[in-house]
Amino acid sequence: MNYLIDTHILIWHAENDPKLAPRFAEILNDSANNIVVSYASLWEIAIKQSLGKLSVSMSLSELENYLRSNLFTLLNTSVEQLERLQKLPFYHNDPFDRLLIAQAQEEELTIITEDGNFKYYQVNLL
Repeated sequence: MNYLIDTHILIWHAENDPKLAPRFAEILNDSANNIVVSYASLWEIAIKQSLGKLSVSMSLSELENYLRSNLFTLLNTSVEQLERLQKLPFYHNDPFDRLLIAQAQEEELTIITEDGNFKYYQVNLL
């Protein structure tokens, strides 16, 4: 199965945080699944850290190495994804989440998130 993980899921997994639901941890740790992380999540982490709104124990380069060592796929942003983003209704104003939704729609990925706002969009969720 192909999954796109929301930023908080990424952080919880990387930090071994007990907030990560066991069912999500099982999916993320199953090598049969393709786990995708958007560069938008790394961008979100960088911005929130620089604003003092987030603390993560790894640097961005360490986090990228962590993703690669866990065989997670890093997803760049395409024009097609941005065009889909332009058409999304504004149920949710978070630009990072909106990009993840557009990417999941365009790439036919299921999003793993605990964010209740994603349910307002036509996107596969766990």
